[in-house]
Formats: sequence, C-alpha cells, structure tokens
Amino acid sequence: MMRISMSLPKKLLADFDEVLKDRGYQSRSKGIRDALKDYIVRYQWMNEMEGNRIGVITVIYDHYYTGVMESLAEIQHDYRDEINTSMHIHMTSKYCIEVIVVNGDVNSIRELTEKMMRLKGVDHVKLTSTANGESFDPD
Repeated sequence: MMRISMSLPKKLLADFDEVLKDRGYQSRSKGIRDALKDYIVRYQWMNEMEGNRIGVITVIYDHYYTGVMESLAEIQHDYRDEINTSMHIHMTSKYCIEVIVVNGDVNSIRELTEKMMRLKGVDHVKLTSTANGESFDPD
C-alpha cells in the first residue's frame, strides 16, 4: 500500500465525510479508494466506446471564474458538428450548468468532453451516452 497526501477545499471534504457517514464507511481511505476505482471504471468505459453515439454532456462551472464561459463557448464552437443543442441553466448565484446534447463519432465526443473537463473553473463534467438511433432502425 502507498501513502499519499492531498489538499481539498473544506466544503468538498465536509461533503465527502457526510457521504462516508451516510454510507457507513469507517475510514476516509476506504472511501477515497472506492471513489478512485469508480472514477477509473467510468474513464475506461468512456474509452471503450466505439462508433457513433448520442449522448448528453453536463458541465457545472463557476461563472465568476475568469474566462471559463468564453472557453466553454469556444470549445463548443469547435465541435458544432457533434453538438445538436445546448441549454444553459443558472443553478445558484455562483454556479451554472450547461446541458449539451451530442451525436456523432465517439472519438470526437470524448475529445469534447475531456477538453471541457480540463478547464479551470469547471467543477464537474459527465457524459452519458448510448448507441445512436441508427442502430435501433430495423431497416
């Protein structure tokens, strides 16, 4: 076993501790290991997808963070062939959510998702997808 050290914002740690308590965890270490395993599995699942997909990308970000809205808009313009529509929602006085419907080659959708994940000011990105409608058409 290897020991690591990390810094977390107080609220994130408090929220994590609350989840651990609700789920009956006896230690943060076990909770962190399980969270990391889940993160790795989701990443591997995303990388195993092939072909054309339809999906939804949700992006939660701090709209006060300098440049984040412009960067998100620029990335979305670069992937306009894959984006069918998007919706912007003001969640709180600080946070916004973008809900982006995508359809196209999974490699482009994955690239789009990962570019948004890397932006500073973006707190959460999640891709949910399935095979696109062509695979459901019996003809």
